[in-house]
Amino acid sequence: MTEHVTIVMVEDDEGHARLIEKNIRRAGVRNDILPFTDGTSAVNFLFGADGSGRDHMGRALLVLLDLNLPDMTGVEILARIKQNEHLKRSPVVVLTTTDDKVEIQRCYDLGANVYVTKPVNYENFANAIRQLGLFFSVIQVPETD
Repeated sequence: MTEHVTIVMVEDDEGHARLIEKNIRRAGVRNDILPFTDGTSAVNFLFGADGSGRDHMGRALLVLLDLNLPDMTGVEILARIKQNEHLKRSPVVVLTTTDDKVEIQRCYDLGANVYVTKPVNYENFANAIRQLGLFFSVIQVPETD
């Protein structure tokens, strides 16, 4: 992944957020990571003051999205991103504890690019994030229109 890609991390659990960032860094990814602990602040950033998403034209964004947020669901955020003409090509990686097959299918139907279930075990979780970081280091991310 090129350096100009900004990772938008939407994760309400501060321990998970630290673990995610630490292990992405261990995988050699040096991109900016913008953390958000709730859906409202993430949506405000992604869609901008006018709600259009135009604020990010010409930027490459990758969204790491937890589904279980305190103020709205990650599914709502995913749907809004993928329906927005300026943000729809931004890859969204759902990273959540939910392993319900119906929820997984729904996320893919809405346009999720990757769905990862957080392992409960600390070491397995850390390893999964390092592997995700390695994946990030090789993927191509388009700029927003």
